[in-house]
Amino acid sequence: MFTVCALYHFTRFDDPDALRAPLLALCRDRMITGTLLLAQEGINGTVAGPAGGIDALLAHLRGLPGCADLEWKLSTASERPFARMKVRLKREIVTMGQPDVDPRAAVGHYVAASDWNDLIRAPDVAVIDTRNAYEVAIGSFEGAIDPQTASFREFPAWWEANRHRFHNKRIAMFCTGGIRCEKSTNYLLAQGVDEVYHLKGGILKYLEEVPEAESAWNGACFVFDGRVSVGHGLREGPHLLCHACRRPILPSDRDRPEYEHGVSCHLCIDETSDEDKARFRERQRQIALARARGERHLHADVGDSPLEG
Repeated sequence: MFTVCALYHFTRFDDPDALRAPLLALCRDRMITGTLLLAQEGINGTVAGPAGGIDALLAHLRGLPGCADLEWKLSTASERPFARMKVRLKREIVTMGQPDVDPRAAVGHYVAASDWNDLIRAPDVAVIDTRNAYEVAIGSFEGAIDPQTASFREFPAWWEANRHRFHNKRIAMFCTGGIRCEKSTNYLLAQGVDEVYHLKGGILKYLEEVPEAESAWNGACFVFDGRVSVGHGLREGPHLLCHACRRPILPSDRDRPEYEHGVSCHLCIDETSDEDKARFRERQRQIALARARGERHLHADVGDSPLEG
């Protein structure tokens, strides 16, 4: 059993590049795999490994400048959810593309998982799912609005086009682990929205703490690791990943005529050209050859899902 740790923290790193090598060395020494993103605005990532290794990593991170209040959530996976360890330098730890957004300055009101149902069922509250459309497609909160965005950087434009719908409404926002709402609530406050709320710890904390019998959540929650989805109690969900388009699909979707492993599924078959599909087939052939030699191909399936945002 592997311990999976999703973490983030907004703080000022003057030289994030100086943090990269020690982090990578610690993770490799402790048999931790996954991805950590470093930027001047902080750190974001999802990693997995032995429980003791994750404890050592969290202790190291909490010792970094300004990271004493690091946010993290733990769950488990029956198989290693990431193939390798990466520590990357980025412009943003979750990409919104709004240089004036700063969660360290102000964010919305945090709402505990135990209080979330009462808030979102209030008649004067509009509930907005800040995740990408492919995530929303497999699960969301009852009554939540889906902006149908392909990436988080599309959210500001969606808000500008739809803000008239929310006149005299309180806004409640949520995402997978909480990081996107740190930025989206700061953005809405700057746009003049008076009352903005967000689910503390995100969907993952809600599914961990709220009993299924009392839940307002429907479906599964997409996660950015080899498990693909989780449900109540953070139990591993039924979904697989289409390794052509990186979207979640169900096991039964592999029986559909559009499905070809690593090449297409019913969601993406019309989105790629014949040349693309030929390239994907060659990639799958190279993966199979590497496996036959007892090697791991760079683009092998496990843990290749992108990080949140």
